[in-house]
Amino acid sequence: MTEDSKPAYDRVLRGGTVIDPASGTNAVRDVAISGDKIAAVGEGLAAQAAEVVDCTGRWVLPGLVEGHTHIFQYVSAVGASADDAHLRRGVVAAADAGTAGASTFPAFRKLVVEPSPMRIVNFLNVSVLGLIDFRFGELMNPDTLVPDDALATAAQNPDVVRGFKIRLSEDVVGENWQMLLKKSLDVAEEAGLPLMVHIGETSEPLPVVLDHLRPGDIVAHCYTGKEHGILDGENVHPAVTAARERGVLFDSAHGKSNLSFEVARPAIAKGFYPDVLSSDTSARNWRGPVFDLLTSMSKLIALGMPLTEAVARATVRPARVLGLDGEGYGRLEAGGPAHVTVVEETEPVVLPDAAGNSITAPLLSPALVLHGGAEVETVPWRGL
Repeated sequence: MTEDSKPAYDRVLRGGTVIDPASGTNAVRDVAISGDKIAAVGEGLAAQAAEVVDCTGRWVLPGLVEGHTHIFQYVSAVGASADDAHLRRGVVAAADAGTAGASTFPAFRKLVVEPSPMRIVNFLNVSVLGLIDFRFGELMNPDTLVPDDALATAAQNPDVVRGFKIRLSEDVVGENWQMLLKKSLDVAEEAGLPLMVHIGETSEPLPVVLDHLRPGDIVAHCYTGKEHGILDGENVHPAVTAARERGVLFDSAHGKSNLSFEVARPAIAKGFYPDVLSSDTSARNWRGPVFDLLTSMSKLIALGMPLTEAVARATVRPARVLGLDGEGYGRLEAGGPAHVTVVEETEPVVLPDAAGNSITAPLLSPALVLHGGAEVETVPWRGL
C-alpha cells in the first residue's frame, strides 16, 4: 500500500485462531472488516488495513448467539439487562425464553427488542401472563393459556416470535401438565413453530414427556440435576437418545438451578452435547452462578466438551434454530455482517454449577466485541 493509496480495509483482526463452525474453519487467519461487513477472511490481510488489531493467541469467533435467556427488564422480576448481561460480554443475538406472554409481549417489543442494538427474538410463553415472578406459576390457572392470543401474537410478530415456551415443572402447571402440554403443542403446530419445554421437577419421568414432542421441539435444561433428568444411572437414557434421533433438540440452559456437573460430566463423556449451549441468564443469576454465556461455555469445555463443539453450539447452531442464520448471525464469512467476538483464556478460576458443586478451570473472556463492525465496550466478569 503506497502512502497516497486508500486502505482496502477499515480494520484487520490479525493472527488469531478463527473458529467458524459454519465453514469448518479452525486455523490462524486474518479477518478484514470494512464498514459493517466482513470483507475477507484469509492470510496476509493486515498490510491493507487502516487499523490492525493483534489477535495472536486468541480465538476469533462469530458473534455469540444466546439461545435461552430472560431479558424482560423492568417488567419481569427475572429480567436482566440485555446489553449488560449479553452484548457487553460477547453476545450479539439472543432469544428470550418465555418471559413475555401474549398480554405482555407489546411491552417486551417496545422496551426490549426495539431499543437494543442486539438482535432479539423470543419464545412466547404459552401463558398470556408470561414469567413475571418465579414465585408464582404462570399456568397454575390453566385458563391463562389462551391459544388464540398466542397464535395472534406470533402471526403479528414473525420477526420476533420464533417459538413458544412452556415451563412443565410441577409448581408451574400443577396436575394439568398433560393437558397443558397438548394445548401448547397444538398451538405450536398450528403456528408452524417449535415448542420449548422446561424440564426438571416434572410430575412424570422425562421419557413420558419426550413421547409427546415433535422434531424441532426443544428440551430446556438437559443437564439438570433435578428429578426426571436425562440420565439413567451413568448413561444417557435410551428414550433421550431416541428423541434426539427423531429430531428433538436439547438445550443446556444453565440457570440458577439447572446445571449439575454430576449430570453434565458423564453425559459429555458419552458424547451427549447440547444442540444449543445457552446460559439461561436472568436477574437472579447473572452475578452467579451463571454470570454469562462465555462462562457457561467455559464450564462445559472444562468438563470435556471440545472447544470447537462448544463454539458451534453457541453460534451457528442456535442461529439456525432461531432462524437467524439467514441474517448472517453465527458465522464469519466475506460479505456477511461484522459480528465478531474475540476471546482469550484467563487463569483458572472457581466456576460453580447450580447444584452446589464447583470446578477450577480457565475462563473464556471477551477481548474484543464487534457488532456490525462497531466496537462494543465490554465489562469485566461479574465473578471477580
